[in-house]
Amino acid sequence: MFTLNPNSGIPIYRQLAEQIRRMVAGGQLQAGDELPSVRELALEHAVNPMTISKAYSLLEVEGLLIRQRGKPMQIAQQKKSQLSEQARLLHLQPHLEQLVVAARQLEITDEQLLENLRKLLGNR
Repeated sequence: MFTLNPNSGIPIYRQLAEQIRRMVAGGQLQAGDELPSVRELALEHAVNPMTISKAYSLLEVEGLLIRQRGKPMQIAQQKKSQLSEQARLLHLQPHLEQLVVAARQLEITDEQLLENLRKLLGNR
């Protein structure tokens, strides 16, 4: 369900929180959906349970998750505006900006970058 990369330079809890935010914004996770338990996810990805708990707690404070005693964390009911195309695109903005900066530093042209993105997307 989630892809966590300990070598990315981005803290694991932030990777997890961002993935959950994107999945909610994209409609892959909806209100009432249950997330894996902290222990289950920590074992699956070989990380400290406190790392998973930190991501879940952060999202709970944001109102994205609901904690119910004795039950798994659930996705909270979201406002309609959060599911709009613009909201989903906002989640990508920091990643796109990083990609553009990296391309400039590597002296990759816009055309080369777009061509490679098209290949990755399967739209050759």
